[in-house]
Amino acid sequence: MDLPVMPPVKPMLAKSVSAIPPGMQYEAKWDGFRAIVHRDGDEVVIGSRTGKPLTRYFPELVTALRDNLPPRCVVDGEIVVAHGGRLDFDRLSERIHPADSRVRLLAERTPAGFVAFDILALDDTSLLATAQSERRAALETALATVSAPVHLAPATTDPAVAQEWFDRYEGAGLDGVVAKPLGLPYRPDVRAMYKIKHERTADCVVAGYRFHKSGPVVGSLLLGLHDSGGALQHVGVCAAFSMRRRAELLEELDPLRIDPAEHPWASWAEAAAHESARLPGAPSRWSGKKDLSWVALRPERVCEVAYDHMEGDRFRHTTQFRRWRPDRTPASCTYAQLEEVVRYDLSEVLGTG
Repeated sequence: MDLPVMPPVKPMLAKSVSAIPPGMQYEAKWDGFRAIVHRDGDEVVIGSRTGKPLTRYFPELVTALRDNLPPRCVVDGEIVVAHGGRLDFDRLSERIHPADSRVRLLAERTPAGFVAFDILALDDTSLLATAQSERRAALETALATVSAPVHLAPATTDPAVAQEWFDRYEGAGLDGVVAKPLGLPYRPDVRAMYKIKHERTADCVVAGYRFHKSGPVVGSLLLGLHDSGGALQHVGVCAAFSMRRRAELLEELDPLRIDPAEHPWASWAEAAAHESARLPGAPSRWSGKKDLSWVALRPERVCEVAYDHMEGDRFRHTTQFRRWRPDRTPASCTYAQLEEVVRYDLSEVLGTG
């Protein structure tokens, strides 16, 4: 491979802001695996956000990218899996598997797509120093004839359209809007763009905690919600406390510690138990040998957390602690309080419907 921008390349990143800023290019924020694709003739390399190769996990994409991208180019985008008309991150995560036979099987069962939204090089020319508006024009020309499963991400410079996307596209599994300054060059591994994400709040049961990696202080709180049958399901964690607050939480929660055998999630260490309930410490190829043990608490305290969106029956990302809710009972913390997002067909977002 001999391209003007060679792998590995870490993608340009975005920092969070509370509102859509004016005077920029706007795109939907895709919920998948960020990927930089290098193509030089028949050779295709797919790199992850950290620069590690993803090529072997998506053999069907290698073929599609070879068929759709210019012969020599470097393109930034998102690998996604669609199911039922919306993005499905759980199914996408399953694609990262060590066994080649499993990779090939999943490539047929849950084929991935690639949504392109930036171009870093074309032919023998690097576009890293080129302004965002010019790169977008080059991308539109280069990908004018692409077809599924490769897509050109919709973009606009109209903030009213961006707001409409923000309000409607969440129902297709997208999680916000990205704003890019029109004169911005491509800056690998720098938070030079802006992201606007949905934020909601929920009252959750604090059912346990994990220790922080730096020592005997609280690292994250384990959150639960009751399902329609009254069972307490693990829905995620909240973190991002100061070190002083982590130490205070350890003392504050100590009276609630109980024998794990007496906890509703007592069977968390048994692999079979995860098949019928959502419990902490589920086996994952992402966690590797990471210690997933936790301290069991009597599920009596309730806290309010901020979250962006749900992925199935759990919080998609780490939530943010807002406040304790002594006025709420654990039994009142159910899935019913969560806002139901109006569904929106992904094919309409991509213009393939």
